[in-house]
Amino acid sequence: MALRLTPYLARSNGSSFREAGLRDAGLPILAFGTVTALLLTVAGGSQVFWSWSDDIAGTYQALAVVAMVLLIIPLLTLGASAARLAARRRDDRLASLRLLGANSATVVWMTVIESTVLAAVGAVAGAGLYACAAPFLGLIQFRGQAIGSHAWLSVPSILGCVLAVCVLAAASAALGLRKVVVTPLGVRTRQTADGAHWVRGLIAAVVVVIGVVAMGMLSSFGAFIVIIAVMGGCFGLALLALNLMGPWILRLRASSQLKHAKKPEQLLAARTVLESPKESWRQVGGVAMTSFVGVFVGVGMAVADTMGTGGDAETTLLVRDINTGVMITLLGSFLMVACSAGVNQAAAALDRASTLVALDRVGMPQKLMVAARVKAVMSPLFLVAGISAAAAAALVLPLTGAVLLTQPVVFLTIGGVFAAGFLLVRLAVAAGTAQISQVLARPERYASMDS
Repeated sequence: MALRLTPYLARSNGSSFREAGLRDAGLPILAFGTVTALLLTVAGGSQVFWSWSDDIAGTYQALAVVAMVLLIIPLLTLGASAARLAARRRDDRLASLRLLGANSATVVWMTVIESTVLAAVGAVAGAGLYACAAPFLGLIQFRGQAIGSHAWLSVPSILGCVLAVCVLAAASAALGLRKVVVTPLGVRTRQTADGAHWVRGLIAAVVVVIGVVAMGMLSSFGAFIVIIAVMGGCFGLALLALNLMGPWILRLRASSQLKHAKKPEQLLAARTVLESPKESWRQVGGVAMTSFVGVFVGVGMAVADTMGTGGDAETTLLVRDINTGVMITLLGSFLMVACSAGVNQAAAALDRASTLVALDRVGMPQKLMVAARVKAVMSPLFLVAGISAAAAAALVLPLTGAVLLTQPVVFLTIGGVFAAGFLLVRLAVAAGTAQISQVLARPERYASMDS
């Protein structure tokens, strides 16, 4: 039954499969493809460090673990978001099926099949993109030599990554179905609340404090592999904690803005965030993650600058490799932000299409809709980026001390990361708001979505 009904899930209110595909399939496929390509690139570029066994190999391996965690955790978060891009329209259609008599198992299997197929298509495309990029990745030099064939992952590793992306998509889709299975009528009538409880903030704060304590105790762990594991675990859990806390922070800020709103766009922006703090977080979470990475990049550049006065050949190569590594990490982070911001902004504009049509019909100017959308996304950026950078600085402080963390190169790097991240999101918002005109030009496609 689920296999027979799944193709019809892509149809939306009488639109053709091609029209629905652009809205519901194209964006997740793009996101999954980007996630897979970057995951494979990170894994391929870092495996060279584990082929060394001399005295200095441990330093490179520790740096590689930090870089991988700083990139892979945000990428997995983006992958989970990709599985929920079309969730609202999909939830409406699945809730309707539940109200018509479909059982829970049918609804679950339909969603898992659809999400897994989209993820598989995107992952295969991402693997192809990685295959095109691998020869250029092999030209990157570490320790005075190009990494060459080490940039190529084995076929089983590539297939494992594709399978992992599919499993991530299936799990995210199944977890997102809880509200449909439990209360289909509430979903269909848009009465479900997207909560962001204060417990999120408490958990995140506890995780960061534990991470700071663990980082301060690194020297007592003894075994090198344990030290690497603790470092990677602290950074990874801190990133996950920030992602958990983000919606709660946005809800608090939007509640305050709602009380003090003096202009229509301020009121609309606050209401937009409060309607779905989790969705709003997905619009700005990429910048928060990149700000976290930016602190480590700045510290890495400060370390390289301090070590640059050494003079021996081995130190010179290490300094050069640190600079290469932090630039690659920063570039990967910006690619993640660009993908996350672009895909989520496009998805948000399409997801709210029926609301935009309704507002247009009651006389709201399009200029006001655009202003509200821009404010809803751009207003909380500085806050979330600042909190993320502060959490990263707290984790790094036990390792580097305040002297290294306050070097001018650290502040310049963080400032540059902030500026570049804000610019990427603003460009994505501009692209997303441009779709408002397209929605209002053909309102008949979306006006009946909520009917």
